[in-house]
Amino acid sequence: MRPTPIKKEIVDGLIAQLGIDDFAKATIREVKQVAAMAEKESGVEYIKMEMGIPGLPAAKVGVDAQVKALQGGIAHSYPDIQGLPELKQQASRFVKAFIGVDVKAEGCVPVSGSMQGTFASFLTCSQADKQKDTVLFIDPGFPVQKMQLQVQGVKYETFDVYDYRGAKLGPKLESYLQKGNICAIVYSNPNNPAWICLSEDELQAIGQLATQYDVVVMEDLAYFAMDFRQDLSVPFQPPYQPTVARYTANYMLLISGSKAFSYAGERIGVVCISDQLFHRHYADLAARYEGLPFGLVFSTRMLYALSSGTSHSAQYALAAMMRAACDGEYRFRDEVKVYGDRAHKLKEIFLRHGFTIVYDRDLDQPIADGFYFTIGYPGMTSGQLARELMYYGVSAICLITTGSHQEGLRVCTSFIEDHQYQQLDERMQVFAENNPR
Repeated sequence: MRPTPIKKEIVDGLIAQLGIDDFAKATIREVKQVAAMAEKESGVEYIKMEMGIPGLPAAKVGVDAQVKALQGGIAHSYPDIQGLPELKQQASRFVKAFIGVDVKAEGCVPVSGSMQGTFASFLTCSQADKQKDTVLFIDPGFPVQKMQLQVQGVKYETFDVYDYRGAKLGPKLESYLQKGNICAIVYSNPNNPAWICLSEDELQAIGQLATQYDVVVMEDLAYFAMDFRQDLSVPFQPPYQPTVARYTANYMLLISGSKAFSYAGERIGVVCISDQLFHRHYADLAARYEGLPFGLVFSTRMLYALSSGTSHSAQYALAAMMRAACDGEYRFRDEVKVYGDRAHKLKEIFLRHGFTIVYDRDLDQPIADGFYFTIGYPGMTSGQLARELMYYGVSAICLITTGSHQEGLRVCTSFIEDHQYQQLDERMQVFAENNPR
């Protein structure tokens, strides 16, 4: 056995010190903490792949607009709970320009990041019909969304889409929907952590079933237009970002400023509610909230109770970024394509040293290169692999924490620096020698 870059005693001691009984179930924050402490104690740099944080500068057009708004004195004023009119208008344009569907400005509601958007959406959907008290996740997915439901006391069900792609997806979904208790379906597209991208046929199946069984689809577009296999960057021209909105009126689109615009620190996004759903009256919501329709319950009750609105100056930033993107002045995808380049290089290194890509295909196509990808190693469980890689100065989270039933890890490309490719190559060579397949 060749020596590992980090002594096993250091990593094992820190895991025990933090009280982590099963490293396979360690949270993102726990893995990050072990890596930071081990790096400090050993003096060896970690290649950090556990956190999904943007690794690029914030979009200048947004920063400039926000600074101008602050200098103009906007910080002294409460924002309208419905949102800045300019942002609502630009969000409506943005959806038309890059998704190719029509949503009126009134249904585009600013939120403090998609995290708050999902929290408020879960509250609204789970209260709309007393008979429908359960959320369905098409997993793998973002672990914190399930924590939000845990906080709310709302039930959820989940299935791993790994074995249910293509024509198998519809029947699998219907097996849950026909029980009559599902209020909402949730998924991300592109997917966190697998980076799978649902096809038009799959989205059509989801949309048609959502209409048939009267459930709301919450489409998380945190990684907007980041399927780099096709050019989704030209406004008002196809191809567009794939969406369920073409196949049902029961949808909420969650569009975040964090990844596409690298604006994570200001916690800004929009939830775009279909025109029909925005104005729909549910008997249970009406009884509880003075007869208000779905969209106004979402904004004037849920968001108002949560935060009384969204950062005023950040709304100016997002409005400016969306306007510039729609006008063709700001090609946001050109800036974030670096994530795909990083993924391509990292995959090559891992594959060369005996690793596998767990979620490796989108039906008949190889998986895209992007913000995330998934790795496994023959003969190792998720927990074993995650812990073993920590000895080699590589940190990543286990797929089990994302709702996946596959053995492997999620790798994030956002923090990778140029000098770390050689580091990873050298360390994975030692890893492969110490763990022969």
